[in-house]
Amino acid sequence: MNKTEGYAQKSYTLPTKRYCQTLDLKDDPELIREYIKRHSEAHHWPEIAEGIRSVGILEMEIYQLGTKLFMIVETPLDFEWETAFAKLAGLPRQAEWEEYMSLFQEADPGATSSEKWQQMDRIFHLYE
Repeated sequence: MNKTEGYAQKSYTLPTKRYCQTLDLKDDPELIREYIKRHSEAHHWPEIAEGIRSVGILEMEIYQLGTKLFMIVETPLDFEWETAFAKLAGLPRQAEWEEYMSLFQEADPGATSSEKWQQMDRIFHLYE
C-alpha cells in the first residue's frame, strides 16, 4: 500500500485512542533522505521499537511531507501519556536514539521524544 492507495490499519479487540503529533525536520534534502532511511524496516533500531511497545503503545506511524513530520500513536484507552513517555525516556538506547535523531530534527539535541514532538489538537472528524 502507498499514499495513493491508502494504508491498512490494524484492528484491535479492545477500545483504543489516538494521539497526533508534529515535528519539523531540518530543511536539508540529504538529511531528510537519511532520516527516512533510519526509520525504514531495514535500518531502524529494533530495541527502540521494542521499547515503544513495552510502554503500552499499540501502533506508531510517522508521515512526512517536505520538512513536516506527522506522528499517529494508538494506545489502549487506559494509556497514560506522561507516565509511559517518562518510562520510555529511561529505556536502554532511547536517549542515544533521540540524540541521533536530533541531527535531522529542528529540536534540542538533549530533548526527549515527548519534548520534541508537539501534540496536535483535533479540529474536525466526521460528526455523528
